[in-house]
Amino acid sequence: MSGTILWEKEIRDGVWLRLVQGDITEERVDAVVNAANSALAHGGGVAGAIVRKGGDEIQRESDRVAPVPVGGAAMTGAGRLPARAVIHAVGPRMGEGDEDAKLSSAVRSALRLACEKGFGSISMPAIGSGIFGYPKDRCAEALLSTTLEFLKENPETTLREVRFCNFDEPTCSIFLAHFRSVEWPPGS
Repeated sequence: MSGTILWEKEIRDGVWLRLVQGDITEERVDAVVNAANSALAHGGGVAGAIVRKGGDEIQRESDRVAPVPVGGAAMTGAGRLPARAVIHAVGPRMGEGDEDAKLSSAVRSALRLACEKGFGSISMPAIGSGIFGYPKDRCAEALLSTTLEFLKENPETTLREVRFCNFDEPTCSIFLAHFRSVEWPPGS
């Protein structure tokens, strides 16, 4: 695995959540999640980094599966990335309405795709919190709560590790503060 683990919690026997500061393009997991737009046009941010490091075949394959609705996800190969696949999750743009539900749907769609492929590990960035303007604190809450709900609703999941990987220190600090503030186990 790449990056520095800032926080981790075993939420049930053999199922781990981890917050990582690092480069998602270096994550050695079954699938990395790309914070994508509906057209799956990977020009900047996380999407641009994934294509630059993984290769143009990711964009070509994305062109064949696009468009993807907001709240949805699609999978492509990972090119030269150390992951097996890239799951392109389409988060909301702030101001378009119903953003919280749309972000939750995007996370759930990504986790569902990973499970359908039998993957054991996934790593996702702060979907929508870059140029789409979704507030980072709300993003941290949405990613964690949606992941916990998904894992609770799917006890037979193949996922053994869900990583939340962010490159910059300010985003990691916001995520870390939120993760530490949660009462474990949640709802207790």
